Amino acid sequence: MTFPAALPVPRTPDSMDAPPLRWAILGPGWIAEQLVESLHAHTRQEVVAVGSRSLDRARSFADRHGIATAVGSYEELVGLDEVDIVYVATPHPLHLPHALLAMDAGKHVLIEKPIALSAAEARQIASRAAEAGLFCAEALWTLFLPKWDVLRQVVEGGMLGELRSVHTIYGEYFTDDHRIFDATLAGGPLLDLGTYPLAYVTSLLGPATTVAAAGVPDPRGVNGQLGATMVHGDTMSVIATTVHGWPRNEITIIGSEGVLTVEALHNSPGPLTVTSADRRVTLTHDEPYGDQVAGLHFQAAEAARRITANETQTPIRPLGASIISLEASDEIRRQVQISFAAAGLVEQPH
Repeated sequence: MTFPAALPVPRTPDSMDAPPLRWAILGPGWIAEQLVESLHAHTRQEVVAVGSRSLDRARSFADRHGIATAVGSYEELVGLDEVDIVYVATPHPLHLPHALLAMDAGKHVLIEKPIALSAAEARQIASRAAEAGLFCAEALWTLFLPKWDVLRQVVEGGMLGELRSVHTIYGEYFTDDHRIFDATLAGGPLLDLGTYPLAYVTSLLGPATTVAAAGVPDPRGVNGQLGATMVHGDTMSVIATTVHGWPRNEITIIGSEGVLTVEALHNSPGPLTVTSADRRVTLTHDEPYGDQVAGLHFQAAEAARRITANETQTPIRPLGASIISLEASDEIRRQVQISFAAAGLVEQPH
C-alpha cells in the first residue's frame, strides 16, 4: 500500500448555513450556558425559551442571554407553541423523564450526554422517538467536530489499513463541591467523562464482545477512577477515566498500515496526526485549539439540518450507537460494582 500524501479535508458544513429552528433550554446549567453562547456566536439558531424548576433561575439565565421567555416549570416549557426543539441539560438521572416529557409534547430533542443512565433507558428514549416520529439524538458534541469527520474519513477510507486497537483516556480535576462527587446524581467519572472514550471505541470498533474492568473508589462516595480492556470481534480497546487530574487525554488508533493520534484534549477542537506504520510519513490535520467547548454549535446545526429534512436521527450519532456505548458502560458498572440503586436512583427497565 502506498501511504497517502495528504489527509482528507473535513466535510462539515458551515453551522451558519443550517436552517434556523426555535430552541428551548430545559435545565439552565453550565453546559447550557456554553451551548447558547456557541449558538449565538456561530449559528442562526434561535433560543426562544428557557425553563427551570426555579423561575428566578430561568429568568436570570434568560436575562444573561437575551432569551424572550423564561418559565418555572418543565411542563410549561415543553408546551410552548413557539418551540421546535428542546435541549435537555438537566442532571443525568433526569435525562430519561425529561426527554419523554418533551417528546410527549411533540417536541424534537437533543439530549446532553450521556443520553441516559443505562442502555435500557436509552432504548426507552429511542422507542418513544420512533413512535412519535421525532428527531432525537445524544449531544455528544465531540463526534460532530470537523476533526472527527477527518478521522472518520481516514478510518473508513482504509488509510490505517485494518484496525487493530484503540487506546484512550479522559480525566479531569474537580473541586470537592462539584456534582461529579454526588452519588445521587450518578456521579463518578464513568458517565461524565467515560462517555467520550466509550463512544470513540464503540463508534470505531463496534459493540464490545468481552469486557474486563476494574476501578478504585473515591473517598467522597463515588467511583474515582476505572479502566477497561474490551474485545470487539477481532479488535480491542483500552480505556480509562479519572476525576483525580488531567492526563494527556489522547486517542491512539492503531491499524496495520498506520497510527492516528488525536491530540489532547481529544474532546475539543484541536489537531490530529496520522503516521505510517514504518514511521516514514507523518500527516497532520491542523484544527485550531479553541475553548474546551468551542464547537458545541456543530451538533445543533446538524440537528437543525436533519429536522428540516424530516429526518429523525443523525448518522453522526445514531441512537443505536448511543445504546451500544451504554451497553459497555452497563457491563463496566457491573464489574466495578457501581450501584445507582445504592445511591437511591431507580433505573427504568425496558
